[in-house]
Amino acid sequence: MVAHLLRLKLTLLRNSLRRSPWQVVGLAVAVLYGLGALAGVVIGMAVVSVQEPDIRGLVVVLLGSLLVLGWWVVPLLAFGLDATIDPARFVTFAIPRRSLLTGLALAGVVGVPGVVTLVSVLAMAGVWWRTPAALVAGIVCAVVALATCVLGSRATTSLASGLLAGRRFREVMAAVAVLPIIVIGPVLGRLTDGGLPSAATVEQLADVLAWTPFGAVWAVPGDVAAGQWGLAAARFAIALATVAVVAVVWDRALAHALVNPAHEKASGKGHGLGWFDRLPATPLGAVTARCLTYWARDPRYALAVAVVPVLAIVLYVVSPGGALVLLIAPITGYLMGWGISADVAYDGTAFWTHVAAPLRGHVDRLGRVLAAGAIALPTVTLLAVGAAVLSGDPSAVPALLGVSLGVLLTSLGVSSVLSALVVYPVQLPGENPFQSKQGASTAAVVSQLAGSLAIMVLCLPEGLLALMAIRSGSAALGWAALAVGLVLGALLLAIGVRLGGRTLDRTAPDLLRRIVAFA
Repeated sequence: MVAHLLRLKLTLLRNSLRRSPWQVVGLAVAVLYGLGALAGVVIGMAVVSVQEPDIRGLVVVLLGSLLVLGWWVVPLLAFGLDATIDPARFVTFAIPRRSLLTGLALAGVVGVPGVVTLVSVLAMAGVWWRTPAALVAGIVCAVVALATCVLGSRATTSLASGLLAGRRFREVMAAVAVLPIIVIGPVLGRLTDGGLPSAATVEQLADVLAWTPFGAVWAVPGDVAAGQWGLAAARFAIALATVAVVAVVWDRALAHALVNPAHEKASGKGHGLGWFDRLPATPLGAVTARCLTYWARDPRYALAVAVVPVLAIVLYVVSPGGALVLLIAPITGYLMGWGISADVAYDGTAFWTHVAAPLRGHVDRLGRVLAAGAIALPTVTLLAVGAAVLSGDPSAVPALLGVSLGVLLTSLGVSSVLSALVVYPVQLPGENPFQSKQGASTAAVVSQLAGSLAIMVLCLPEGLLALMAIRSGSAALGWAALAVGLVLGALLLAIGVRLGGRTLDRTAPDLLRRIVAFA
């Protein structure tokens, strides 16, 4: 059964590459990124292995702890990472749970992240080549570390999937999950005292991590090299206990999920027609009303709004005098404008109503833009003015407004075109946001990268003018940035809506076909 699951994983990966050229491009990008990361790790470990004084243990503990933490946390935050073999698919099959767990764990190593991690842990074990006993311990601990990464990742996602079955509870947890970001600035400031961390601070951090589930396994070879066999045994026991605990947690969470699959309860409360009562009964009014309802009630859209105050606090705290807070308005303009780039994918199979109805593509594009703009325009404007005042430079208001509104309008225009070209699997309305979707990573990463680069290039004129205006204090340049941002942004938005509409008229049936295939 384990071998069958591995073959199934490979077959699904191969078939996903045949589905769309985006999958191939995405895989190529992921492979190149992985090779770059591997080259950095291998070269870095080679350099560290011959350094004097000996810093092998320090570097390996810090880097290894970060690797484990990434495997445990990133799948919870980066919705859409690869989950080719979804455990929920095996609910109706009488597969022994131990075989299922083993197969899914090994399948987690099949793929770019798994291969990169495997080679990385071996490279970190090889850093002890000058000490044979430590090298043997490092190879053993590399296997344990890989198991800690994969099993921990499965445990956190499975546990979160079971705990966050209720939509409202998920929304609260999504807000709570970003709170630790707020304290990053004060913590770093306390550790560094305004400069780079001292050697003593780094050593203290490594010493603490060496006794945690994240770093204990990485500290064992260093203890062996130093002849501290008691410490090595204690930390190896922590490493093995960590693997055992996450395996048990995953086993219990998976057993519960297979017997009690999560589902949403329908609400019996009536809310009337909402925005459909307030907007004209026209195709444009209907699209705008539906999208406004999304922004008000759908947590997938609310995330772009909820992250704004968190970003503002972080940017204010981490920068001397709060100078980086000036970036909050342009960043918000990008996030809220780019939020509609997945609109068609978020529609799901309900997109058939747009295909079947006599709805022109430019009307669809404009309705989505109006809904997003109704929320984004006042938000970005208030943030631009507030950021300038908070930073102690009210004269920067025109420049900030110019670049922020320019980024917003440009992002809306680019999103209008991109969402008519690319769809990828996303969480369905009311679905667990911690559940990954097969194939989402490749198309999503490529489209996000291409769209972001396009927005960056198109916003260069107002961006450069705003930067020169703020740095020089020139009021004329500030007003020029405002004019260029508004005019160029509006022009790009109009082009995006028109081009996106024509593209949607041509691609709508194919987009629907792909959405249905994802379901």
